Amino acid sequence: MDGLKQRAHVIVMAATNRPNSIDPALRRFGRFDREVDIGIPDTTGRLEILQIHTKNMKLADDADLEQVAAETHGHVGADLAALCSEAALQQIREKMDLIDLEEDIIDAEVLDSLAVTMENFRHAMGKSTPSALRETVVEVPNVTWNDIGGLENVKKELQELVQYPVEHPEKFLKFGMSPSKGVLFYGPPGCGKTLLAKAIANECQANFISIKGPELLTMWFGESEANVRDVFDKARSAAPCVLFFDELDSIAKARGGSQGDAGGAADRVINQILTEMDGMGAKKNVFIIGATNRPDIIDSAILRPGRLDQLIYIPLPDEKSREAILKANLRKSPIAHDIDLVFPARSTNGFSGADLTEICQRAVKMAIRESIEGDIRRAKEREENPDMDMEVEDEDPVPEITKHHFEEAMKFARRSVSDADIRKYEMFSQTLQQSRGIGTNFRFPAGGGAGAGQPTGASGQGNFEANGDGDLYD
Repeated sequence: MDGLKQRAHVIVMAATNRPNSIDPALRRFGRFDREVDIGIPDTTGRLEILQIHTKNMKLADDADLEQVAAETHGHVGADLAALCSEAALQQIREKMDLIDLEEDIIDAEVLDSLAVTMENFRHAMGKSTPSALRETVVEVPNVTWNDIGGLENVKKELQELVQYPVEHPEKFLKFGMSPSKGVLFYGPPGCGKTLLAKAIANECQANFISIKGPELLTMWFGESEANVRDVFDKARSAAPCVLFFDELDSIAKARGGSQGDAGGAADRVINQILTEMDGMGAKKNVFIIGATNRPDIIDSAILRPGRLDQLIYIPLPDEKSREAILKANLRKSPIAHDIDLVFPARSTNGFSGADLTEICQRAVKMAIRESIEGDIRRAKEREENPDMDMEVEDEDPVPEITKHHFEEAMKFARRSVSDADIRKYEMFSQTLQQSRGIGTNFRFPAGGGAGAGQPTGASGQGNFEANGDGDLYD
């Protein structure tokens, strides 16, 4: 390459997907002096690639390529080609019964009826894995707000945190504010912390990367930090993305504890997470959600404003929320008309969402058991009496879940969170506000002239004093 003359009209082009493995002598000026990074395509790029791959395909009227492009985060060109191919194959599979494989030619009518629909694209998207995120399980969850009973205030706060920056970026620009990057859910186990994180990712059609805390830790020096870096890199390339750290207390314990855990790997991991959070690109829509039921042992550095700055306490559900949880759990189940879910909601004070789900599952299990026993009994009767009336045979023995099933299920109901635990969470929630906050005592001084806000006293430290109205002034 050094021997090539300027006028030789020879250009050397090379391609690689492992640039860091190449000898640095090749990457200096005068050899490969231009490096072009061909990254993962954005929504516009994906749409253009899809249009190229589908230009010879017959598309149905409902096939919306813009929608497909918007939902295929992290897909590279080859993934999109595979997606189009899979959608076309799915369409052919659906029409297989119309195609006579013995014939040499296919009927023109059948060929005309082959058109790739949006449903075929949806099927293909369910089967395709984006190359950029292959090692990490990335999905848009199928949990919606309807699956979560109660917690209306928390839902509203989450929508403001995650949806507003995606849907109304101009408002943040107007007020000169960068959106919040993270939120920490804390509360008793079984109150729906993980469900909430999945629902918000679904609501704004963002990718969802779930990180189980302990899997980041390894005994090899430097490998745990590399795992953290990889996770954040993947989240950035899959933006908009919700990065969910479940059981955050396993990797974000207060630092300076025992050094016996994998050579102090836990401390290094939290340091890496803190620097990654601070270095999150402002342009990237990556939201970090942590969930823990041990908020007292989490390192305070991770809770400062700018990192996981929104602390949301998810309490045990109240009566209205319990009723909503029961309805959410049973919304796909046939229930008898005389069952009033208000009564079991009133009777289950202190039960978490998971406990209520268990009651519903047990009631459904009783109904299924009874239904199967009825089918077996009827099969025996039919063997003994072949001339049995068909109407009686077709009758469903257990058409719906009855009061009896619920009463049986309630016998085994149990609370998973004790009163002492609840008091501990509530105290943590209150001390966080009272011991570290100003509370309701802050007021601007009346009048507000040029010197109104100046501190009094020679030291420059003003004292807050109350005036006659009980307000505070400096």
